[in-house]
Amino acid sequence: MRTHTSRRSPLRGAVSVGILALAVTAGTVTGAAGATARSTTPAVPPHGQRTQQVEYFTGGSSAHPRHTGVPVAEPLSPSERTAIAADGDVTPIVQNGPVGSKLDVVFIGDGYTAAQQEDFHADVRTKWAKMSAVEPYASYTGLFNVWAVDAVSQDSGVSGDPTQDVVRDTALNSAFFCDGTERLLCVDTNKVESYAAKAPAADLVVVLSNSTKYGGAGYNDISSQVGYDGIATASSDNDRSDQIAVHETGHSLGKLADEYDEGESGTYSGPEPAQANLSTLSADQMTAQQQKWYRWMGQESPDGGTVGAFEGGGYYPHGLNRPTENSIMRSLGRQFNLPGREAMIAGFYRCASVLSSPTTTDRAVPRGAPIRITVPASARVRWYVDGHERRAARGRHTITPRALGVPADSRTHHITARATDHTHAVRDPAIRKLMSRSLTWRVGSSY
Repeated sequence: MRTHTSRRSPLRGAVSVGILALAVTAGTVTGAAGATARSTTPAVPPHGQRTQQVEYFTGGSSAHPRHTGVPVAEPLSPSERTAIAADGDVTPIVQNGPVGSKLDVVFIGDGYTAAQQEDFHADVRTKWAKMSAVEPYASYTGLFNVWAVDAVSQDSGVSGDPTQDVVRDTALNSAFFCDGTERLLCVDTNKVESYAAKAPAADLVVVLSNSTKYGGAGYNDISSQVGYDGIATASSDNDRSDQIAVHETGHSLGKLADEYDEGESGTYSGPEPAQANLSTLSADQMTAQQQKWYRWMGQESPDGGTVGAFEGGGYYPHGLNRPTENSIMRSLGRQFNLPGREAMIAGFYRCASVLSSPTTTDRAVPRGAPIRITVPASARVRWYVDGHERRAARGRHTITPRALGVPADSRTHHITARATDHTHAVRDPAIRKLMSRSLTWRVGSSY
């Protein structure tokens, strides 16, 4: 049995909320000309067996999303619960502010021994750097905290790597050849949820399996009370798996549908989809009725071409339209289209706040003490003292009450920071309501 050798040294980490599982194949993502995604009809489970649906990407020369059913994880045994309770050290990888005001991403490692936890932390940093280089992540990196949760495995590497007969003892039971599909990288979702719960908070959960082999999966129908939408699995050392992770977050954070049109035959005849990137309406109908992505019609989109209504999507070749010819929700190696980018930003702000500060608001601030705030680059900041704006302080991220003109008298004064994100990537007024926030600090008379 081949051993996945350690490249660095040990560390620790964690995060949780949304969990996704990904599958990737070597050579699938090659930039903007990424292959068109496809799906197959979910497999019929054996009689009496409970399954859950996963999305994965096949091997070969192109990356085509597909769906299948895999067995639901068995409940944890008492010994497994005891082992998990004694494991799971958490390490902050990126800290941009208080948990309650940021979108918290949790990475959990599998197939890393006790001596390889530093390797795991380095892999988290590398994977997050690649994911957060994609827009709109790149414009909003300050909205995220990233945590690493250690799951110590007995063996290095994962089952099914390189061949189906290879079996390794790992904390989360990561295994290729899941359901007989080589690139489908499954995990024990009950164990993942138990480890994710150790993080301070979780809005998105990704499992990094210690392997260079292309593979992954997306569990987007997790039936639990943990508060996240799915689980993503990805090979730690495959340089294309970050594209699958980004695609899967389109589902979990952006609430976006798949835009590929293979898997269902015939014409869609159901109701108008809830997702922002699918519609039964034509471009003219959307514009006339002011529905879906009508605000973006005719605009140049970052994934290429202009926004319109392109037939095919949601697994159907007919009856459903998508905004552009070929976004990342259809093909790997692409960008989010304009409606998709707007939906992702909305997802960010459902979990994070435009304005945050390490200076707590629950106690008085001295007149000479600095108050620091963090906001996205596209946000505008204004400062107020007792309800009156200090125009000279507009746009500043650090101030002191004294510099704002708070007098040294016996009264209690209040300083307020107000921030609004004015990005051009959002046009929907309902989403813009999520993009403003105020914080107020008290300056006591004794200060």
